[in-house]
Amino acid sequence: MRDIVVIGAGQAGASLVARLRSLGHDGSITLIGEEPVAPYQRPPLSKKYLLGEMALERLYLRPESFYSENGIELLTSCTAVSIDRARRQVSIGDRTVSYDGLALCTGAVPRALPASIGGLLAGVHTVRALADVDAMAPAFIKDARALIVGGGYIGLEAAAVAASRGMKVTLIEAAERILQRVAAPETSDYFRALHSRHGVDIRERVSLRCLTGGECLTGAVLSDGTELALDVAIVGIGITPATELAEAAGLEIENGIRTDIRGRTSDPSIWAAGDCASFPYRDGRIRLESVQNAIDQGECVAANMLGGAQDYVPHPWFWSDQYDCKLQIAGLGTGYNRLITRGNGDRVSFWYFAGDTLLAVDSMNDARAYMIGKRLLEMGKSPDPTVIADANADLKPLLRA
Repeated sequence: MRDIVVIGAGQAGASLVARLRSLGHDGSITLIGEEPVAPYQRPPLSKKYLLGEMALERLYLRPESFYSENGIELLTSCTAVSIDRARRQVSIGDRTVSYDGLALCTGAVPRALPASIGGLLAGVHTVRALADVDAMAPAFIKDARALIVGGGYIGLEAAAVAASRGMKVTLIEAAERILQRVAAPETSDYFRALHSRHGVDIRERVSLRCLTGGECLTGAVLSDGTELALDVAIVGIGITPATELAEAAGLEIENGIRTDIRGRTSDPSIWAAGDCASFPYRDGRIRLESVQNAIDQGECVAANMLGGAQDYVPHPWFWSDQYDCKLQIAGLGTGYNRLITRGNGDRVSFWYFAGDTLLAVDSMNDARAYMIGKRLLEMGKSPDPTVIADANADLKPLLRA
């Protein structure tokens, strides 16, 4: 495989091309990105960068010179419009790029509000790219009135930044509770209380009827009839995998671009990694939306594109920073039927079990519990729940049991 093209200059794409070179690939590498800047970190966008605590230069994953120095052609402000699988070519406007191997790292796009309920009004924002955060930053001023639509981690992080700025924040969640899709009720309770202490008005089982205003946002009407005066609205209602290019090329799609366990799509010359990729996991398929998955999967795919035979077996972990709380998650709690609480107050962890099998750990301000839980999961070990529940018990011996 001589010429490799990677579409998508996010974390997965950047990790993939760097690993190709580190593994000794001496053919051409082309990295195609839609944004006008070199690949950068996304997690700090809605936190430190929005707060003004991180300069743009610190967001970059690597200096821009890294790509030219390593013979990687980085094409910014470029959109891949089609893939010709027969000719093995990618069209970028009036230019085509040929490939022997192609990797799709197209990521995901945020779900937007319909235009019919005011989703296109000026002052309504999503949080995904650098341009999104740059556009909303001027509205984050003291006493500005903000509505956060969606009680997942993106919405809660945006609420935390807004509250830290002294804004008047209302967060609505259509489901019964915040974080319902991704966490146990106990974790939801923890973050509800945390945000309430910082003045955020959280309204669960409340959806958005419409946003109001002429060209610019001025207010909102909620499903319970409440009317709010607003200066800004942040929409955090999830993301969808960016599969349009793959679909148009006739690749198999299944909650993302369908790959085998090594990252290869239904076309043997095309691979996929990151938020856009759906791959085998346990007894089904999964698509993981996390930085670590993008890095690990991108690097695994790079090795396999060069002739490796590595199965991709993820060890999911995630994090979220809100106010002075650091949430760290190891594993996936899906299917749990037992939850063990360790600690209390601001420092606590919740351990998810299916019977006696450990599935995941949510840790708030307890890095030690998180690290031990993560290692246990990686080792395939399940600790005695009674030991976990004993706040005075030393967990480290569990790693040697």
